[in-house]
Amino acid sequence: MSKSRPKPETLLAQAEEEERRKKLGKLKIFFGAAPGVGKTHSMLSEALAKRAEGLDVVIGVVESHERAEIKELIKKFEVIPRFTLEYRGKQLQEFDLDSAIKRAPALMLVDEMAHTNIPGVRHSKRWQDINELLERGITVYTTLNVQHIESLNDVIKQITGITVHETVPDSILETADSIELVDLPPEDLLKRLAEGKIYIPRQAELAVRHFFRKSNLSALRELALRFTAERVNAQVQSERRDLAEQDIWPTSERILVCLDHTPFSIKLIRTAKRMSASFRTEWQAVYVDSPRIHISEEERQNAIQNLRFAEQMGAETSILMGYDIVDEIIQFAKTHNITKLIIGKMVRPRWHQFLFKDLSDQLIRNSGSIDVYIITTEKSQPHVKRESTPVARPLAWKEYTIGIVTSIVATILTLFIYPFTKQTNIILIYLLSMIFVATRGNLAASILTFMLSFFAYVLIFAKEPFFVVITSTEFIVIWSISFIVTYFITQLALLAKHQLKTTQLQERRNYTLYHLSRALASHRGDESLLQVAAQHIADVFESKVFILTPDPSGHLIARTTQGDVIDLDMKERSIAQWAFDLGQMAGLGTTTLPFTPALYYPLRGSSGKIAMLRIQPNNPKSFIAPEQLHLLETCARQATLAIEVDRLQEEVRKSELEIEVNGLRSILLTSISNELQIPLSDIQKILKRIIQNLSQINLQESADTIQKYTDQLNRLIEHLVQTLQLEAGVIELKKEPYSLEKIIKSALNKSSNIIKNKPLFLHIPGDLPLIPCDKNLIMKVIVNLIENAVKYTSIETPLDVLAKLKDHWVTVSIADKGDGILSEDVERIFDKFYRGQIPPKNTGAGLGLFICRSIVQLHGGKIWAESRPGGGTVFTFVLPLDDVL
Repeated sequence: MSKSRPKPETLLAQAEEEERRKKLGKLKIFFGAAPGVGKTHSMLSEALAKRAEGLDVVIGVVESHERAEIKELIKKFEVIPRFTLEYRGKQLQEFDLDSAIKRAPALMLVDEMAHTNIPGVRHSKRWQDINELLERGITVYTTLNVQHIESLNDVIKQITGITVHETVPDSILETADSIELVDLPPEDLLKRLAEGKIYIPRQAELAVRHFFRKSNLSALRELALRFTAERVNAQVQSERRDLAEQDIWPTSERILVCLDHTPFSIKLIRTAKRMSASFRTEWQAVYVDSPRIHISEEERQNAIQNLRFAEQMGAETSILMGYDIVDEIIQFAKTHNITKLIIGKMVRPRWHQFLFKDLSDQLIRNSGSIDVYIITTEKSQPHVKRESTPVARPLAWKEYTIGIVTSIVATILTLFIYPFTKQTNIILIYLLSMIFVATRGNLAASILTFMLSFFAYVLIFAKEPFFVVITSTEFIVIWSISFIVTYFITQLALLAKHQLKTTQLQERRNYTLYHLSRALASHRGDESLLQVAAQHIADVFESKVFILTPDPSGHLIARTTQGDVIDLDMKERSIAQWAFDLGQMAGLGTTTLPFTPALYYPLRGSSGKIAMLRIQPNNPKSFIAPEQLHLLETCARQATLAIEVDRLQEEVRKSELEIEVNGLRSILLTSISNELQIPLSDIQKILKRIIQNLSQINLQESADTIQKYTDQLNRLIEHLVQTLQLEAGVIELKKEPYSLEKIIKSALNKSSNIIKNKPLFLHIPGDLPLIPCDKNLIMKVIVNLIENAVKYTSIETPLDVLAKLKDHWVTVSIADKGDGILSEDVERIFDKFYRGQIPPKNTGAGLGLFICRSIVQLHGGKIWAESRPGGGTVFTFVLPLDDVL
């Protein structure tokens, strides 16, 4: 068995992961294709066997669904009592997480992993409860159906036509220590359904017509089997990596296609795609960027385009960097457990095979247990001719100049020491100059230096004639060795340069990602995170970065700019919109609209498209190299991940806040209703009956006083309830066209016991149109304003109620002639619990005007207060007429 020693970093990471997992509980999921396959029964049966072995097993929550065999199994276990919570007027029972944690058994059974908890508990989903149990070191057995997996949600809807809202993220499944498939053929499952072992008869009848069709069950069964197989394969690969195993484990087919810069790679990609579809397996595509292959930047771009085409066809792509192409491919294949390798081969003359090594032959020789598929093409085919795409390669004049100057210096130095030394020492001086040039890693310059040194020695320092010198054995041996040394030193220098370049690239990549991740971690919000990402990408790629984000309708708008301000024309905006809508790269360096001066790169996350990056390099010729593209993709993924995590945290925060507010609101409303409103209502009824039968004046006055205070308390409770409802946003407007005059008169009639004998003047035009409003809420506004005016004025002062129409707005004013309002109270008078600095005749909670403002704003109107000329205060509110129903 072939093994290699794991890297120290890998061993350290494994040790840290093992140490972390030792502190966690184990998670086992009993997995099935549909309800009724026997997941709960299998879970209880295995737990019963564990308990027989002496393990402390407790049921947290198990749903029997009135099945007798499940009920009998449940009786054999200790069960954590559930707690009761009121939800929408019903008493519901839920899993008691705190009691389960306090009990802390070795094994906890928690059924139905995808269950949604009742609002008001700590976690909104049961899988979050399970996760907390695991974090506290408690092993958990649970059950799950395939339709509840988040990544399969769209597939399930397409198969069954039903949208499943209760889902479990794939990440929690990936952390499971074991997934056991509980399988049952569709025929047996339908038989169990007909026998009433899954649902009651009425539910069973509905299930057969909708979800429990044989075609649905067969498709779900296939999904469950495939998901379980993929999970097992992932575990095998993980164990294989942990063991640093180099031999191939053919547990499933995995295909690798090797690409280069020629158009022939397109044929290889299509072949690999067809093969992967036939085997129903994943496939990968690689390109080896080696210093042994001397290609131009244009040809490197062609190789990258081939990789992008493979990615569009569904491949996972990688760029390998190494000197030995065969070794890089084989090592990659063994690391990723590749079973089938696809390589291209051009048919060449036989003499070529004897003189040059063929890549496909070397791969076959080193492939071991990997199957190698060779796709051939004729050299005469025009689409693979090198001559069809001539590339002008720049000459390395600097290296050639150094070679010439070095040879001249060596010759001059040799002329000085020639009379005092031997012939072999002269050759060593020339060898030293050749080695110096060879260390620079340019093979052509090294050969030029060798030729110059060779002819200089023969023509200047050799004592015999030319043909005699070059045919002597000693001369041939010495200069052949010199050439070999020069060649190998040049190759070693090339390898060293390549390794240095790779190391620098990796260091730059790590440095960039480290600082980008630190910057992203210290910012919040899409705007700030996009700004950080744009700044880092602009610095790293020496570019101008322009970020566009979609508005609610999906159209891109400018958001963040790094570098000079860029004003996109309609053509570039249309390119950006097209690339964003399709989620594809476009522009510079791609095959799509390559004439544009910038690269358009969409930021895509699991929740959809987030933004569009426009990257315009300062030097387009050096953009975008293979290593740059991978670095850009990594930076983009890092920024996308930070945005999604930030959004998720915000959603969690809002969800937790909403749950807390709902719980507090429910408790407060229930307390006020049960503890105050009902007793006060009963007191009012009793007092009314007593008042009707009283004849003595003193008792009558006392009863009136009691009646007055109970009315005040009742209004206070009503104000509190309305305040809570308005702040929680639970009030729904029931707008309909209604007469403002009728609303005002109804409000006055309702306030008659408050107004009493106070003078009242109405100024309401008879031609007012119907206004769209919730009449009960607007009536409440008028009642509160009248009550406020009466509270701050004497009984003799008049009260004016005015209404008028102006510019599609209806204006209503309630004016009094009291002491007026202070300037510092004008802005705060509508705040909650604020009662003004002028003491009223009667006390209050300061909620009436707050309720008025909230109701008016809910209608899209405005309300304000101001001093009345001649003394007094005017409260005015306006309502719009534009949205008449």
